[in-house]
Parts: sequence; structure tokens; C-alpha cells
Amino acid sequence: MAMNDVKNAIRQFIISTYLPGESPENLKDDTPLRTSGILDSMSTLGLVNFVEESFGVKIPDEEIDAKELLKLDNLAAYVAARAA
Repeated sequence: MAMNDVKNAIRQFIISTYLPGESPENLKDDTPLRTSGILDSMSTLGLVNFVEESFGVKIPDEEIDAKELLKLDNLAAYVAARAA
């Protein structure tokens, strides 16, 4: 699956689940999802579950809070690399 497809699916999930009514264009690829207040610890787990179920990628617990994974661009690249 192409990285842009992964990114768009993740963006759509975040918007529909955690930011209803928000324009997808407002969720930038490099927005820090945790420190910007979009995700808290529970919603991060929801996002991880979505990614694992949607793309068949296991994200190890120790990597879930990695700062580099908590930006849309980086998460999509991580998923695309492991789903290939």
C-alpha cells in the first residue's frame, strides 16, 4: 500500500474519531498528535488499534509513544515500510 493511501486512511480515522467536523486539511502531516492535544494516551491506543487492524502491522508497545511515530507523516511511513 502506498504511503499516501496509508496517510489518508489514518488522517480520515483521526478526523472522524477524534476531531469530528474538522477539515482534513487542518491536520497537517507534521502536526505532533500528542503534544498538540489531538491525542491523549487512550486515543493513542485507539489509533494504534486502528493501524494494526487496518494494515496488519504490529506496533510494539515500546514504540507507541515514540515522538517520531506521533506525527502523521512518520506514522504513515512506519506503516508503509512494515506492510510492504
